[in-house]
Amino acid sequence: MNADFDIAVVGSGFGGSLMAMIARRLGRSVILLERGRHPRFVIGESSTPLANLLLGELSRGYDLPRLLPLAQWGTWQKTHPQIACGLKRGFTFYHHPFGRPFAANPERRDQLLVAASPRDEIADTHWYRADFDEFLVDEAQGLGVEYVDQAKLRAVAIGSECVQIEGEREGRGFAIRARFAVDASGPRGFLHHTLRLPEVSFEAFPGTQALYGHFTGVKRWEGLIDVSQKRPAEKPPYPVDDAAVHHVFDGGWVWVLRFNNGITSAGVAAIDRVANELRFADGASAWNRLLKRLPTLEEQFADASLEFPMTHTARLPFRSGAVVGPRWDLLPSAAGFVDPLLSTGFTLTLLGLTRLARILEPDWNSSFMEERLSHYAQGTLQELDAAARLVAALYASMNDFPVFSALSLLYFAAASFSESARRLNRPELAGGFLLHDDPRFGARLRSCCERAMRARENGGLTPAARAELIDDIFCAIEPVDVAGLSDRSRRNWYPVDVRDLLNAAGKLEVTESDVTQWAVRGGFFASQDFSGVAPCSGTSRSGCRTRPDCR
Repeated sequence: MNADFDIAVVGSGFGGSLMAMIARRLGRSVILLERGRHPRFVIGESSTPLANLLLGELSRGYDLPRLLPLAQWGTWQKTHPQIACGLKRGFTFYHHPFGRPFAANPERRDQLLVAASPRDEIADTHWYRADFDEFLVDEAQGLGVEYVDQAKLRAVAIGSECVQIEGEREGRGFAIRARFAVDASGPRGFLHHTLRLPEVSFEAFPGTQALYGHFTGVKRWEGLIDVSQKRPAEKPPYPVDDAAVHHVFDGGWVWVLRFNNGITSAGVAAIDRVANELRFADGASAWNRLLKRLPTLEEQFADASLEFPMTHTARLPFRSGAVVGPRWDLLPSAAGFVDPLLSTGFTLTLLGLTRLARILEPDWNSSFMEERLSHYAQGTLQELDAAARLVAALYASMNDFPVFSALSLLYFAAASFSESARRLNRPELAGGFLLHDDPRFGARLRSCCERAMRARENGGLTPAARAELIDDIFCAIEPVDVAGLSDRSRRNWYPVDVRDLLNAAGKLEVTESDVTQWAVRGGFFASQDFSGVAPCSGTSRSGCRTRPDCR
């Protein structure tokens, strides 16, 4: 093993391996250090449209063509069928009262379906991380990254010219020097522990725990309930199981993600009160106790078998008090973790990788490095805080599904606007994650979340206060709504609709022709899908109001 490198990356999850590949494409010598061995079990599996867009941008920008097919279900299946993954057409939410079967309310008051794509070929995916991460490590080695697994790292010394990392592998000690170190080892990881960095709590975020595992034999949800609510003419905007499925209850939620190799990832995240009452530390028996309280989910898992013992995480949220230092930094995945809810982790990590790659691309050893890293740290923490604020509000509203579903639309509005702006070459409109730095939307997002959290502390919302909060959430959404989320007549089912794209042209500061060309070029719609759609004359960011169906 060589002893001197430009960059040392600690942790070979997807973020670490991708960082190592980008650094090699920038001409740096790189070592990738891993404490375990691939393939391995790890969660953090559900991608999103914005995350896939960022993965595609990095693949093209840094000449990583073998990664580009992984940004869509269709190209993934054609190019890398040996890598297991799951089909993700959208986000599915169901609300459950304890002790009663899922009601399937005819007016959809206990569900929220938000489509992310109009068809399978361009859909998002769930990453089966055992296969996915191993593939990325192999790709990194193929580019010349030196990879060392089973590396037990013991110490780090930060000098003025280099970082020295000491460790042991198979009983033999080693030491490597690098001009810069990137920690991709996850929450409370190597540098956070070794440098004794402070841990800072997210503001007003509850203590939460998680219990999770991989199962086989899990039934499909659509076979257990009438997904059309006995209205055959109304079909959901996508197959409800081909999604990130969330089952929400007071104090927590269950996720169900299906892969195409017969394995289903499932788990629960809950506030400490619920987790301790169910005794999450007991593992599978705690999972069974939870299912007893959720009868329809119990039926779904009646024939399921665990692949291996369930994992309990006793402290889920994490925020480091420091993100960068002389000659080192933490990837967002090591700087903080909020919750699996809304699948924010991939996007936050890929946004951080994008910023860090730009820092390392020019004269990365220059006097400007410290200033650039400071901006990176500030952006990373602000985005983590924005995600935590929204997720905290969602936890506070899990007993009030109308408020929960409305708050969720803040995420989908911001994410779909950011994705569309980037695709239409208007990235300056998107700003930071969740548009947290947008002067209008960011302030409204914060206000709505804080009101929801205060309501929980004060015993809940009155009917009038609930209606006012929901109205204000929809008012916050409307200026950045490019997906028809402001249309309440859809009753919590939101498809991908060509008219919504056209109506959003003014908000995105482009023409309808620009939208049409992008949608056809990207495979979202065929050219004939736009025939017969009346033109929309609205041009302002605040939204088109010249036709009733644009409101």
